[in-house]
Amino acid sequence: MKAIITVIGKDTVGILAKVSDACAQTNVNIVEVTQSVLQDMFAMIMLVEIDKASVGFEELRTRLNKVGETTNTKIHIMHEDIFNSMHKI
Repeated sequence: MKAIITVIGKDTVGILAKVSDACAQTNVNIVEVTQSVLQDMFAMIMLVEIDKASVGFEELRTRLNKVGETTNTKIHIMHEDIFNSMHKI
């Protein structure tokens, strides 16, 4: 199963590294990443595989929220199924 992680906030050093580290610590595989810096705003979308995650979805969400607090960003994670359903309408 896959999930989509989005990260938005003021650009600072280490955002990508900290989100990637949270994924690595929970055995979440990053499949694809796109990121942009628009003036001083950072935006990133990650497609990740969560089949072999060492924690449940809600625990992963909690850990990513903590990363968001430390990087002053807003991080969302959504199951691929929900993402696909939203975009079929």
